[in-house]
Amino acid sequence: MQSWTDVNFSARDGLRLYARLYPCSGSQRRPVLCLAGLTRNSADFHDLATALAGERTVYALDSRGRGKSEHDPDWKNYSLLVEVNDALDFSAARGLHSAAIVGTSRGGLIAMLMSVLRPGSLGAAVLNDIGPVIQRDGLARIAGYVGRVPTPRTWNEAASLVQEMSHRHFPGVPSTQWAEVARAWFTEDKRGNPALGYDPAIAKSFSPMDGPMPELWPQFASLTRVPALALRGELSDILSAQTLDEMRTRHPRLTALTVAGQGHAPLLKDAPTIKAIAEFLAATD
Repeated sequence: MQSWTDVNFSARDGLRLYARLYPCSGSQRRPVLCLAGLTRNSADFHDLATALAGERTVYALDSRGRGKSEHDPDWKNYSLLVEVNDALDFSAARGLHSAAIVGTSRGGLIAMLMSVLRPGSLGAAVLNDIGPVIQRDGLARIAGYVGRVPTPRTWNEAASLVQEMSHRHFPGVPSTQWAEVARAWFTEDKRGNPALGYDPAIAKSFSPMDGPMPELWPQFASLTRVPALALRGELSDILSAQTLDEMRTRHPRLTALTVAGQGHAPLLKDAPTIKAIAEFLAATD
């Protein structure tokens, strides 16, 4: 049984976007907006959102071209600035002032930019395996599969494919969980079979050959006015332990947590990580 409400939203350019709403009627606690990674979608946050919705309202947004949001006919709109504006407009439309942003990977970059462009939109931040310095090896690995992953014919094939691609970086994830993860990686077509969960044209907007990404310390500095929790996968090739240490030095109210046995990006499914996020959010209320 579906435990969330479907929300449809029109971006400023008319593109139809989708979000999940996990309601908590009458809650006075800080609402949460979850933002997924480059090719990921709202389904990534189901376990976390379900746990948090006992105390607070949770939204999980599909960025344009991901999940159930429409594909953009112009691939150049798969840019951070456009996606930041989408998130800000969605927040305004749903009345999410001073929300807690849970951003995985690219979603964390969007959170930093939201804090720069509209400080009042963000009252707390959870950065899932992302920081101001992004490791080039990790970017190259991601570029190697974006737009190139074959679409499996069955859900059993999907689970096997996801496990094969991920097990080296996620030895701490039980093998029985990969079928569940596959349901988040892929969407479902009209026949109930797996379908690619994102627009392959996203690959055109993402290339490590463009050179290293600029360091985002000024953007990260905008978060120092709010409490923050930084998660790092123990085996991450995107967020280094050195960058995480520097983040703690520069942000006086940042709490850091390393997720054992996981790489980029932690799946937000294990009980200790969900508990840590829930306790952090409760403290920020």
